[in-house]
Amino acid sequence: MTEDPLERIEREEREKKSRNNGLRTTAIVLAVAAVALAGALAWIWSQKSSLVSELEGEKAELTEQLLNLQNDFENLNSDYENINSQLDTSREQVALLIDKLSKTEATNRAKIRQYEKELGTLRSIMRGYIVQIDSLNTLNKKLTADAAAARREAAESRQANENLTRQVENLSGQVAAGAVIKARGLHAVAYNGSDKATDRSSRVKYLVATLSLVENEIAERGPVRVYVRVKDPNGVLLLNSASTDFTAGGETLTASASREVDYEGQEVEMSIYVKDMGEFVKGIYTVEAYTTRGLLGRTELMLR
Repeated sequence: MTEDPLERIEREEREKKSRNNGLRTTAIVLAVAAVALAGALAWIWSQKSSLVSELEGEKAELTEQLLNLQNDFENLNSDYENINSQLDTSREQVALLIDKLSKTEATNRAKIRQYEKELGTLRSIMRGYIVQIDSLNTLNKKLTADAAAARREAAESRQANENLTRQVENLSGQVAAGAVIKARGLHAVAYNGSDKATDRSSRVKYLVATLSLVENEIAERGPVRVYVRVKDPNGVLLLNSASTDFTAGGETLTASASREVDYEGQEVEMSIYVKDMGEFVKGIYTVEAYTTRGLLGRTELMLR
């Protein structure tokens, strides 16, 4: 049956209108979805930009702190060759850390945190240098004053005594001084429970002081006991049940630990263990070595 032309035209117009409505609906849905997606992307980008900006700020602050520390190291000087050598090493470490930080992306949080820890360690080392230099300067001032006083006393003595008496006294003093056993290379190291060296106070189980009794042909032969006195950062002497008293130069002192060796005029290397002293704290420990004739040497150990 042939379709009526008018009905066909009406039918085609209805189909066209239906298609147009479907396309319009699809376009609206796609537009809404595009707007939502753009909003989500904008929010994500904003969050990422904020985080990157924050990390860049942390990196900039860490860089500034390192530059300040570098300047502090440059301004720190001493009159002691050994300390100056250590300062040069620390300055190189700071410069290397600044270079590594400059080449590290701010988003690399693991590296940034690692550099922050290294900064803290270098700051502790800086404080240790300052304390050590101040201590040595104070000691030098005292020694200078003592030397000046000794020179004045010697001058008065020379005026009060005859030449022969002075010569005998000087000779006796030289012989006695030459016969005294001396030491060198006093050094202290902290160890953990696995017998490994450490500078972490919370891990320290014991200390070991090492030194060498130097060669002296005119010194008295036989057993020699070396005493070690260890003081914590507050100046408190470390003691345990094995601690013992001794007399050095007419003064009675207490030792944290001691050890006896056979001395035959030749150099003797020895180590003295300081154990069972309880917990160790952060700071600088002072280690002194003695014989009954007097002080052999003094050193310091820093725990963090």
